[in-house]
Amino acid sequence: MLNLEWYRTFKVVYEVGTLSGAAQLLFISQPGVSLHLNSLESYTGYRLFERESRRVVPTDRGMLLYDYVIDALLKLEEIEKVFHGKSRTERPVISMGMCYTSFEQILEEHVSELPFNLITRFGECSQLTEDLDNGAVDFVVTSKISPHPNLSFTPFTTARILLVAGGKTDTTELEKLCAAGDLDGMNRWLAKQKWFATAAEMEHLKAYWMTNFKEIPKFNPGYVFPHFSSIIRCLKNAEGFAVMPDYICQSELDDNTIKLAWAGSRPLDNTIYFGKRKRTIYPKEIEFMENLLVKNWTSRETVS
Repeated sequence: MLNLEWYRTFKVVYEVGTLSGAAQLLFISQPGVSLHLNSLESYTGYRLFERESRRVVPTDRGMLLYDYVIDALLKLEEIEKVFHGKSRTERPVISMGMCYTSFEQILEEHVSELPFNLITRFGECSQLTEDLDNGAVDFVVTSKISPHPNLSFTPFTTARILLVAGGKTDTTELEKLCAAGDLDGMNRWLAKQKWFATAAEMEHLKAYWMTNFKEIPKFNPGYVFPHFSSIIRCLKNAEGFAVMPDYICQSELDDNTIKLAWAGSRPLDNTIYFGKRKRTIYPKEIEFMENLLVKNWTSRETVS
C-alpha cells in the first residue's frame, strides 16, 4: 500500500542529492531513507535514482515523478504549517562551511541577525566542497572550486594575497634588494627569516612564491597555527613574516601593528565563491546569508 512518507522522503532526497543529507533533514536514519526509496521504486516499478559513491542522481523517471508530485507536496507542507502549531515557532537549521578567520571577522558579530539557526564547520576549502556535495553542509564560502554536477559556485569578491611582516620586523635589507631588482637575493633573504603559516592555507604561501619567484618556497615555516587570527596576534608589534589575504589583516595594516613587507612583482588575487547545491530546500535562507556576507564584506572593504 502506498505510503505518503515515501513521497516526502523522495522529495528531500531529490533536492538534497544525498541519502545522508536527507536523513539529517527528515530526522530518520539513513537506512530508513533507503527503505522509503526502495519501497517507492518497487511500487512505481521504476528506478528513480542512480546511486553513486557520495550522492544520488535522479533518473528520467525520477525527474518526471518529481514534476508530477512537487506541487501537491508543497501544498501539503503549507497545510502542515497552518494546522501544526509547533511548526510556527520552529526555525530552519542551516549548516555552513567557511574559513574560521573569515567567520570571525566578517560574520560572527552578525549571527544574531539571522532568521534561522546556524551550524558552522571550519576546514580546508577542498574538504568543505566535499562536505557540501555529500550533504554535510548546505552552503560554503570557498576560494577553491571544482566541477560538481550537483553544485553551483558564484564569485562574489576577490582577496589580494600579501606578504606582511610584524610591526617590529627590520625590513631594511629586503627594501634594498627590492630597489635593486634582486629577486634571487630577496628569495634567499626571506628564506632565512622567521615565518608563520596556517596548516589549512599553506597554498597561499606556495602560490605567492610561484607568482613572484617562479618556484615553491625552499623553507618550512617555523610556526604553524590553525587560524590566521593566531598569526596576526603573534605578529602584532613583533617580528616575523606571513602570507595572507588582505581582508584578514587590513585593520592591522591600517594601524601599523603589522606592515606590508612587499607588494610583489605582480598582484596575486584569489576569487572567493559562494557554493551551494543546485537543488536545495533552503533557497531563501541561503539567499539571506549571501546578501548578509556581501553587505558585511563590502562595508569592511569600504572602511579599510
